[in-house]
Amino acid sequence: MSERRYDIDWIRVIVFDILIFWHVGLFFVAWGNQVEWDLPLKNNVQLTWLFWPMMFIRQWRLSILFLISGIGTCFSLSSKSGGTYLKERFIRLFIPLLTAIFIVVPPQVYIERLAQSSVSISFFQYYPSTFQGVYPEGNFSWGHLWFVAYLLVMSVAALPLFLYLRSYGSRIFRLLSQLIHKSPFYLYMFCLPLLLIEISLQKRFPLTMALTNDWYAFSYYFICFLAGFIIANLEKTIWNAFVQIRHFALAFGIVASIPVLLIIAKGENPLWLQLLKPLNVWSWILAIFGFSSKYLNRKSALLSYRNAAVYPFYILHFTITLFLGYLIKDAAMHYLLKMLLMILGTYGISFIFYEFVIRRVPLLQPLFGVKMKSSDPLRVLSQE
Repeated sequence: MSERRYDIDWIRVIVFDILIFWHVGLFFVAWGNQVEWDLPLKNNVQLTWLFWPMMFIRQWRLSILFLISGIGTCFSLSSKSGGTYLKERFIRLFIPLLTAIFIVVPPQVYIERLAQSSVSISFFQYYPSTFQGVYPEGNFSWGHLWFVAYLLVMSVAALPLFLYLRSYGSRIFRLLSQLIHKSPFYLYMFCLPLLLIEISLQKRFPLTMALTNDWYAFSYYFICFLAGFIIANLEKTIWNAFVQIRHFALAFGIVASIPVLLIIAKGENPLWLQLLKPLNVWSWILAIFGFSSKYLNRKSALLSYRNAAVYPFYILHFTITLFLGYLIKDAAMHYLLKMLLMILGTYGISFIFYEFVIRRVPLLQPLFGVKMKSSDPLRVLSQE
């Protein structure tokens, strides 16, 4: 990957923005029996109509994030040794994960326990019990940082393959480029392993977000991660193909989403749905990449700031969202006002912590995944 893609940066920022709306939505949505998990902390009024946009977003938001992570890995690994790459993954992923486990996530579990009336003590009195048992039965959890934990494992597991492809994969990449140059519909080749995983593993391994016994989710997102790395190596051919196929992919995604969401809402999972779901997810990814490649591949000061801030925002935001939700869950106000307060409050408080604390205290920067400037004496992270 020879040049920075600003459209990928924009997608990363926008999808993490969607994550904040998603987590606020969890506080209000009535899932029924259509998910194997739900947020224990809920608003006093729950909304059945919110199921549809929430389930729509759920179909593709994580897949595209792992795909983008694979693209970033290609960029990062292009000029580094395997050892240097692992060192940076440790700093960039493992240290923020520890920060979350010991500092950011415990208040989340504490707030949930308060809402469940299972504790009635202060947070400082509660904190020692953080390490008693594994969530949800116990209190020890990596919370929403499960994404980082999975990405760390994937980065290590895929490194031998990535190093091999970097040295000997030119023929493979050239063949793929030639096929995709002939027709952008060859992009749907990347969907084939997703179809196999969906059919063979989805029913057997419900989502746990605990890494253990989560073979369906881990395998599915691992394929997306690998696909991102391969896509990044195809360079101009792939971006032109994204632009060419964007209208078809968008139309297919819209049409396919209707039966997918209707059948999921009924709690059914026939074989045709298992085949259609990955095609639907991949179509939305192609459409998003296509329109972004066409219109968003532009550098801007706003993008530079948001791209630097997105990781600390991600680490911080869910604890803030839960705290705000707990404060207003039983308040006698319209749910739209509650949503607005939670969204603005999450962004506002995250911004204050990032801009006036994390950015100004060098020792905190690696804890929250901030890349330190080259002039900083404690510089530990290089540009990806």
